[in-house]
Amino acid sequence: MSAPAQRIVTLSPGATELTFAAGAGDKVVAAVNYSDYPPEALKLPLVGSHTRVDMEALLALKPDLVVTWVTGNPPAQIELLEELGIPMFAIEPRTFEGVSSVIERLATLAGTEQAGLAEAERFRSGIAALSEQYRNAEPISVFYQVWQQPLMTINNDHLIGKVLQLCGGVNVFGDMPRLVPRISAEVVLQADPHAILTGSAEGVADDQLDGWKRYSGLTAVKKSNLFFVPASPISRPTPRLLEATRIICDYLDSARER
Repeated sequence: MSAPAQRIVTLSPGATELTFAAGAGDKVVAAVNYSDYPPEALKLPLVGSHTRVDMEALLALKPDLVVTWVTGNPPAQIELLEELGIPMFAIEPRTFEGVSSVIERLATLAGTEQAGLAEAERFRSGIAALSEQYRNAEPISVFYQVWQQPLMTINNDHLIGKVLQLCGGVNVFGDMPRLVPRISAEVVLQADPHAILTGSAEGVADDQLDGWKRYSGLTAVKKSNLFFVPASPISRPTPRLLEATRIICDYLDSARER
């Protein structure tokens, strides 16, 4: 792209959030369902969902940059945009550094380098400070529940797995080959984690972990180490991951004290 993008369409909630983080929010002309952060994003016109884009509505907006998500956007629709010669930038950060570098790249594409580079650096130095703070933390075994039915977790390659490790958590399913493996309640009981975490709306306790309470012998239950993390910040690779990481580190500190 020779000139900075002026009309950006973002095709996932994470892409919307990262584009705003890069200082380019006022250049976003449309997004997709569930683009709920920052609050200004709620005012944007929607062109479908990240799994099914309304191509007619998208093309009518005459975007000069479409920010796509590597997994989730329909390949046939992405190919069509390519054929039409619309500039695209595919993102999906899988590491802490990836979050910062995607923000920097988006800022370059939108000509908002000053804001974007500052935000990328804020995230980078925040993660570095936490990493240093917990470098010698006492290891504590953790199970992160992604989904209740079917029961699902994450491995160490997943960004949430990297958050757990940064905080001194030992993910009991960290070595599983799949990024988001399905598991059984039996293997969780066998692993007997010291803490169980899950994501919930605003991090408010709900009924997702109630099923574990009937296993009174489970260490996490015995020691009241059932924790809820705000779902959007922990599940999206955006700057809010820094806040979610702080929350998880605090929870694991409480679990160590018990």
